Amino acid sequence: MRLDRFICKQTGHSFRQARLLIAGGRVWVDGQPERNPVTTVERFMTISMDGTVLQEQTAHYLMLHKPVGYLSATRDPQHPTVLDLVAPQLRPVLHIGGRLDRSTSGLIILTNDGLWSRRLTEPREKIPKTYHVVTRDPISPETHQRFADGIYLAYERLTTSPARLEQVAEREARLTIYEGRYHQVKRMFAAVGNRVKSLHRESMGEIRLDPTLAPGEWRPLLDSEIASVI
Repeated sequence: MRLDRFICKQTGHSFRQARLLIAGGRVWVDGQPERNPVTTVERFMTISMDGTVLQEQTAHYLMLHKPVGYLSATRDPQHPTVLDLVAPQLRPVLHIGGRLDRSTSGLIILTNDGLWSRRLTEPREKIPKTYHVVTRDPISPETHQRFADGIYLAYERLTTSPARLEQVAEREARLTIYEGRYHQVKRMFAAVGNRVKSLHRESMGEIRLDPTLAPGEWRPLLDSEIASVI
């Protein structure tokens, strides 16, 4: 929204009055007078007029080490959720970027910046997501190529993007995928006749789970981590 329209909406002034107020230096944006009426108002800008704050919202970007047993949900009547692990004052404004099912652990992103989180999680963006996987059966030699060729997912009627499998042990691997569809890793292994016993997300793009975070702990993202998604 343009600044002049924002002032009209927030104060009830006419369009002409709003432009005069802006031209007179009475409207401040992020601590500075803003005299350009067509300046675009962003969600996390602080805007005031004559010292009265009209908009002020802090952007939050958190990294959480999700433990097994927690739901990727804002609330649930039966099970604890990942939002139960963060500061109470933050819970009402945060949403989850990149959900994990209850039996999966690892990196979860919590934020109130919807545009930023969509860039991080949108399958079309092809941002790599790396998981540590332990399987029920030995990982067959053809699994690497099957994943590299793509696995057909019948429900979505599509083939996954080429994935990279790095085998660590007979029943253990590191898998990098580029979409993050519903239960994708488990469905990919099921398609090759195997079963995932444990799953842990290590990274999303350039954001890696901080090794100093114990399960259930969180920290704000660094500026460099936030910028890696923009």
